[in-house]
Amino acid sequence: QVQLVESGGGLVQAGGSLRLSCAASGTIFWINNMSWYRQVPGKQRDLVAVITNSGVANYVDSVKGRFTISRDNAKNTVYLQMNSLKAEDTAVYYCNMIGTRRDYWGQGTQVTVSS
Repeated sequence: QVQLVESGGGLVQAGGSLRLSCAASGTIFWINNMSWYRQVPGKQRDLVAVITNSGVANYVDSVKGRFTISRDNAKNTVYLQMNSLKAEDTAVYYCNMIGTRRDYWGQGTQVTVSS
């Protein structure tokens, strides 16, 4: 059984940095895209960043130049380096991985940015 385990969330002041990690446990033979989403109460879950198996990354406009997504295929792990954090980045962050038959979600990690 595959599980995604996230870590790295927390409380940080505006302008600070956090690094999120998401590691897949269990057997996944192939992972295509790895992504990070975020969600605030009462709103839909939105895509923040995505990285393909070959390392091509894309970001939502609001985080471009501040966030960096990366992955380690040997470890089935995806990272999100978040710099220059703003209060509006406060949300629960979820990782997502697309395998050959289905996609998988992490349990979510809270990121709170104080202004």
